[in-house]
Amino acid sequence: MSKHPFKIEICVEGIDGLVAAQQAGADRVELCASLFEGGLTPSMGVIREALRVATIPFHVIVRPRGGDFLYSELEFRSMLEDVIALREIGVAGVVIGCLTPEGAIDELRTKALVDAARPMKVTCHRAFDMTRDYRTALESLIRTGVDRVLTSGQRDTALEGSAILKEVVALADGRIIIMGCGALDVGNIAQVRRETGVDEMHFAALKTIKSGMEFRNPHVGMGGTALEREYEITLTDVDAVRATIAAARAAS
Repeated sequence: MSKHPFKIEICVEGIDGLVAAQQAGADRVELCASLFEGGLTPSMGVIREALRVATIPFHVIVRPRGGDFLYSELEFRSMLEDVIALREIGVAGVVIGCLTPEGAIDELRTKALVDAARPMKVTCHRAFDMTRDYRTALESLIRTGVDRVLTSGQRDTALEGSAILKEVVALADGRIIIMGCGALDVGNIAQVRRETGVDEMHFAALKTIKSGMEFRNPHVGMGGTALEREYEITLTDVDAVRATIAAARAAS
């Protein structure tokens, strides 16, 4: 039996995603930009607008780039500045993750980010899933004062990682919140909750719609994706979020 109240967090891209998640009954949002890269820090304009319209707490990811979680000194300093700025404008929490080259939690940097964040809540994201030893990594996060860890049990999906998720919950023993994630949807979220006993759950429910642009220049692309991708928009699916939340809560 979890020692923490069960909550569901929705991972969203931008302000429209936040509004959709709270309309669908989420307890909390993780606010990101560029989910295509696994989530990057959104702009300050987005965050300020989120503070204006939010009716539920949201946590902001502090991740300066895609790729790994081994940051240069300048990148780390930028993360510290982001955390301080988010604290000063009244954000509820931040989502971070720093690793050493050997695949361990970078305790020195993590502790510095936690200290800079207070009184905000601090989540360690799936950098945890990229560590060499999840048992050691869990104790590192507890020592640094992180409030919760987001994990799929070091596998691509929560279903595949369910045995490790269950073990991590037992190892944590209430000392840190374990938030399960990894391809959760209306069809599997109840099973994962029952099998693992995670304290909280996290998912994104996205749909793609066509751009409203009528004119499209076929000769120019703005990024490294296929040209047609530039005329698609990814949104949080309110109905899918609502149905998945209901399935998770029914498993209690």
